[in-house]
Amino acid sequence: MRHFLTLADLTPEQMQALLDLAVRIKSAWKAGEETPYLKGKVLGMIFQKPSLRTRVSFDVAMLQLGGNALYLSPDEIQLGKRESVADVARVISRYVNVVMARVFGHADIVALARYATVPVINGLSDYSHPCQGMADFLTILEHKGSVRGKKLVYLGDGNNVATSLLYGAALLGMDYTLSTPKGYGLHPAIWDMGRRLAAQSGSTIAVVDDPLVAVEDADVIYTDTWTSMGQEAEAEQRRKLFPPYRVDEQKLARAKSDVIVMHCLPAHRGEEITDAVADGPHSVLFDQAENRLHAQKAILVWVLDKA
Repeated sequence: MRHFLTLADLTPEQMQALLDLAVRIKSAWKAGEETPYLKGKVLGMIFQKPSLRTRVSFDVAMLQLGGNALYLSPDEIQLGKRESVADVARVISRYVNVVMARVFGHADIVALARYATVPVINGLSDYSHPCQGMADFLTILEHKGSVRGKKLVYLGDGNNVATSLLYGAALLGMDYTLSTPKGYGLHPAIWDMGRRLAAQSGSTIAVVDDPLVAVEDADVIYTDTWTSMGQEAEAEQRRKLFPPYRVDEQKLARAKSDVIVMHCLPAHRGEEITDAVADGPHSVLFDQAENRLHAQKAILVWVLDKA
């Protein structure tokens, strides 16, 4: 059985195959061709956290693949509270063909995968956001023509998105630089995993404290919200520390002339990114948002082995 829990679980060949599949499925969709890979299949979507992109993109993905999606709200499931994660996994596996869960703690995703008898997809956890990562690398591939050897710079909070970008870059041979305030970087175990993956592909991974130095010669500059869902109590403190890492025109001027700027959304404009950059010629924010749909189609087809 194929689960999709973190990009670090993939081999470089699997990561590339998923990207290739996403390209083919998107090209067929653009050409107006039907892609009924999952006709008659049902996706169960478990949400602990609300989401615009995850909810709509998975729902539409299943529709366009010929299947159906079932939304299960936080009140309906209450993972680990109203019913154990193990029992939820066992029960929902009897009704649907694949499960996507958007949760707070990564342990819930791991437990779902352990006890489910159908594939489980991580729609987001505090550790990893692999669906976003797949959409991001699909977007980079479209705009840059290739991924290998390009420089990806992430500015801001060392969160689940930063983790998935590290793993994906290391798998694909892309150079990765992280720049965060002191104390807000990635856990050492994440770096250890990134180094192991990078050793296979030849990519370079680095930490650069000064964001102005970090973005020099960047092909891609990426940022995310400074305060993720569940960290609201830290918001004020983070607003004091993070302004030097804001993506603005000064930083773009230090990158390559054809740099692209990325953000997984929702964006807090004026905080981690300026309006001028988010709406400017280097922005690919809404291409990323669209590519959640196509990347997730590929993930759904792959975990169900229907390609």
